[in-house]
Amino acid sequence: MDLLEIRKEIDEIDAQIVQLYEKRMDASKRVAQFKIETGKKVFDKQREEEKIKKVKSMTSNEFNRHGIEELFEQIMSMSRKLQYQLLAEKGSLGKLPFIGVDELDTRRARVVFQGAEGAYSELAMKKYFGDQISSFHVDTFRDAMSAIDEGSADFAVLPIENSTAGIVSEIYDLLVEFENYIVGEQIIKIEHCLLGLPGSKMEDIERVYSHPQSLMQSARFLSEHSDWQQIGMKNNAFAAAKIVEDQDKTQAAIASAHAAQVYGLEVLKQGTNHSDTNSTRFIIVTNQKIFRKDAGKISICFEVPHESGSLYHMLSHFIYNNLNMSKIESRPLEERNWEYRFFIDFEGNLADSAVKNALRGLRDEARNMKILGNY
Repeated sequence: MDLLEIRKEIDEIDAQIVQLYEKRMDASKRVAQFKIETGKKVFDKQREEEKIKKVKSMTSNEFNRHGIEELFEQIMSMSRKLQYQLLAEKGSLGKLPFIGVDELDTRRARVVFQGAEGAYSELAMKKYFGDQISSFHVDTFRDAMSAIDEGSADFAVLPIENSTAGIVSEIYDLLVEFENYIVGEQIIKIEHCLLGLPGSKMEDIERVYSHPQSLMQSARFLSEHSDWQQIGMKNNAFAAAKIVEDQDKTQAAIASAHAAQVYGLEVLKQGTNHSDTNSTRFIIVTNQKIFRKDAGKISICFEVPHESGSLYHMLSHFIYNNLNMSKIESRPLEERNWEYRFFIDFEGNLADSAVKNALRGLRDEARNMKILGNY
């Protein structure tokens, strides 16, 4: 009976909490109306810190102080999200600096990719753009980003993630550094092949050239030929080009079947990589702030204060606005030990009100939030 009485008391208290919560949210609506009329920002960090300090001082013990701090952080977070929503409904959030287009203008487009003819990047480019474009290749990812930044190319094709090897961290860093934006993506299945000169045979091979990652992905196959010398190259296509240049039947390259066609090499062994599901995701990047009106994925990045719960509060904007987050990655910040920049992919379109609401909240509360693209 004592437990039933206690539970009854808790139910009565909870009912009062619900009533007080609704009363507080109603007050938040009035605050939002005032901010709409005056143009004040929703997030007032100093005011919230003062409020937390005050309510903590009202508690009787250390355990309750922590509990009240967490409770009021949540209440104020929900209050902000309600205010953002109301501002969005009134059209007071401002416009995002991106222009929606029906389709990308790829006619007479100049496209740059890193590597050489025969690289997987070239294959991704052809899959996405077709053959009716002019293209050129550069040595580094930075060179590709510079090409579109300065206008010598309209689009760049860059690998950002491999299903087995993970992210290409340099691409993430370059997306922050350059004012270039993702407008599309292309996924290419990776199937490495052992390529040799026409007429060469497996028993002729003494040295194998390829990118170190491709050598690693083909480790099971290469272990069956432990007498072969493995030599790393900057790019698989460069390895294929070397075989043609040297005209040495004791040399082979691990590259794609596409590279074999480009360089006139013979496929001595297909599928040297042991994973049947190995794929690489390539992004299409331009220097214009545009997005297709039918785009369904958004990429952003931001930094957060080095404080307990800061990332949690940022992610709550996706939860509150019912947005499905599909990926999160982090990169360390230079010259700031143990602080990170977070990269997030989520479903949505920049024209959606829920997306605008979430992005406005993130922009106000995070450090250096940047929209990397909608595609």
